[in-house]
Amino acid sequence: MGVLEDKDRARTFYKYLSKVYDRVNPFIWNEEMRDEAIGMLDLGPDDRVLDVGCGTGFATEGLLEETERVHGLDQSAHQLDRATRKFGRRGPVRFYRGDAERLPFRDDSFDVVWSSGSIEYWPNPVDALEECRRVVRPGGRVLIVGPDYPNRTVFQKLADAIMLFYDEEEADRMFREAGFEEFEHRILQRRPGSPRAITTVARVPEE
Repeated sequence: MGVLEDKDRARTFYKYLSKVYDRVNPFIWNEEMRDEAIGMLDLGPDDRVLDVGCGTGFATEGLLEETERVHGLDQSAHQLDRATRKFGRRGPVRFYRGDAERLPFRDDSFDVVWSSGSIEYWPNPVDALEECRRVVRPGGRVLIVGPDYPNRTVFQKLADAIMLFYDEEEADRMFREAGFEEFEHRILQRRPGSPRAITTVARVPEE
């Protein structure tokens, strides 16, 4: 387990990163990549979407272009404070402080769960994926964006020491263990040689 796959350490990390997050993030995960991932969902204007690990609201902004029914959740009070300042306390998004592994919502509450840049900090990603499946209605979708596992050994060792990086085979295992049967992966990248994001769209089984 990487050093940041610990909730207390991750919260401390984001206490400081939140101050520069919006300036640093585009070098890894930019608007074009975000919008391509959103396009994989084919959202409708009435879809109710939960943004898990919403951070300062970078993905939330893109989701709001497709639907006004967006809710954001994050475990970091500092990230949520920045998101609330960005959208306003009475703005279009309702924010919650909470844990991806214990989502504070009833079963079948959403049409879609989106999560980008969060799974790598989850100590128990299968548990969190099960929670995502639980709060999405049957036939709804779950989209997860995480860091693709590096190809070179030196970077693999560094990645393993920091947080969760995973490849398509590992993504298959996690999603199957979480109860998903239909899913597809796509690799997104800002430019050749830059960090790769593995994006998975899974459909919640019909009951």
